[in-house]
Amino acid sequence: MNYDLIVIGSGPGGYVGAIRASQLGLKVAVVEKESLGGVCLNWGCIPTKALLKSAQVFEYIHHAADYGITVNDAKADFGAVVTRSRGVADGMSKGVQFLMKKNKIDVIMGTGKVKPGKKVEVTAADGTKSTYEAAHIILATGARSRELPNLKQDGKKVFGYREAMNLPKQPASLVVVGSGAIGVEFAYFYNAMGTKVTIVEFMPNIVPVEDEEVSKQLLKSFKKSGIEIMTESTVESVDTSGALCKVSIKNKKGELVTVEAEAVLSAVGITPNIENIGLEDVGIITDKGRVVVNDYYQTNMPGVYAIGDIVKVRHWPMLRLRKLLFVLKKSQDTILSHLITTTFPDVPIVPLRLPL
Repeated sequence: MNYDLIVIGSGPGGYVGAIRASQLGLKVAVVEKESLGGVCLNWGCIPTKALLKSAQVFEYIHHAADYGITVNDAKADFGAVVTRSRGVADGMSKGVQFLMKKNKIDVIMGTGKVKPGKKVEVTAADGTKSTYEAAHIILATGARSRELPNLKQDGKKVFGYREAMNLPKQPASLVVVGSGAIGVEFAYFYNAMGTKVTIVEFMPNIVPVEDEEVSKQLLKSFKKSGIEIMTESTVESVDTSGALCKVSIKNKKGELVTVEAEAVLSAVGITPNIENIGLEDVGIITDKGRVVVNDYYQTNMPGVYAIGDIVKVRHWPMLRLRKLLFVLKKSQDTILSHLITTTFPDVPIVPLRLPL
């Protein structure tokens, strides 16, 4: 079957781009290997915000007296909090399914791979392969939790963000390695729920990509809430052989210290999903594990675009869509974009301007 546009990946970049392209008159298909909405809706932004809302409510209850309200014996049901979060994610994914049908977008379940001649090969779960053609192809395959050589994830005692939001039992103690958005959000959540949390950050400041004054304010808030923070420190090794994880950490003084915890969350960033999607087959250029694109997210191959976590720029999610649609259909959508890291306090980020 032939399409005007095939999008590989249905995260916020992929599904939103597909919907707008369909609204502009293009015949569109989306290829997705797991759940519509991608990591963000199913295992990232949305379910984490649901967890964080529960944590915030629990904190409000603990400080109810400050508002003239008396609450006795408030307890958090960790399992119920996780179940609510998964329900929110499922609801959002079903919402994307509805939008696909409403906008007459074909959803092709399976793993997509770009082939020469503007073709996309899709391998279904049962191994069967189908080939589709399109005038334009968008690669929006997202990313996964990055794994360090000395911090191997076993999914049980040492894990990434995906396992962190769906644990069968709340850990009594947790070491969070990395203090970017993922690290600080989970640190806030688990600390609010009663887990003893230690953050280990390689850089001099937590949330190191943000302004220093933001980092200092968040550091003050986290320390006040009881989170232990070790900056300019590195995890050398993790021993998971015993009941507790023994985390060997080199601190800012160069001393080796051991922190024991029930679990370790590796939040040291993400790795783009560029393997086995056909980049080598069609000669798409990559650099340091990311796809090289121009200002309009075009790769070096005519008609093939890349957006989101796989590209070599820090992107504003809706700006990348605006630029892409400008190329595909000369759309002049006006969009204001922002990002936010949800902790207490929140860390909002708004660009000064969004030039085309």
